Amino acid sequence: MRILLVEDDPALGPELKTTLAKHGYAVDLAVNGIDGEIMGKEDIYDLVVLDLGLPDRSGLDVLRNWRSQKNNIPVLVLTARSAWQERVDGFDAGADDYLPKPFHTEELLARMTALLRRANQQISSQLEASGLTLDENTQSVVRDGEEIALTGTEFRLLRYMMHNPGRVLSKLQLVEHMYDDGAENDSNVVEAYIKMLRKKIGHDNIKTKRGQGYVFGESR
Repeated sequence: MRILLVEDDPALGPELKTTLAKHGYAVDLAVNGIDGEIMGKEDIYDLVVLDLGLPDRSGLDVLRNWRSQKNNIPVLVLTARSAWQERVDGFDAGADDYLPKPFHTEELLARMTALLRRANQQISSQLEASGLTLDENTQSVVRDGEEIALTGTEFRLLRYMMHNPGRVLSKLQLVEHMYDDGAENDSNVVEAYIKMLRKKIGHDNIKTKRGQGYVFGESR
């Protein structure tokens, strides 16, 4: 899953980016409101974590502009603990949830997971399909009672495919959700990762649509 983090704090922003990456997310960081708004218009993100106190353009203005343009991406806003009016304004502007600063990383991750589940109409943190169980909290994949060892990139790729069963996913779509902007994101490596995944989860679970992309499960 690919996350847009809009946070100007020079210590907190990079720290959160690193932490979220360790938990299986591809994360892009914007450090001001103008860049964050532009990046959020791209149809590649599954969730935005948005600080409201941003330079150049406030987080509230960024959020209002997204919603006025019918951009319905889930947004978790970060606010100062005492700024209750700011939280109200954030909900009025279209925020899906908020988290006051300072916060525990575990709560941020739990709220992100809940928003992503809601957006994908998913009941629990576990995805089940084609004999596989993927747990987003533990970042584990189990088949027939045995855990399958996956690399971080393999896990991100499989998770995105399991969130979109039956859909034809192009190489570009897959690579956008495997890597952040700072990584080498050559779409040709998708073939190599698909090959490795097939060996681990079963060849028939991922089908090739020639000239279109790949399908996890039955195509629609």
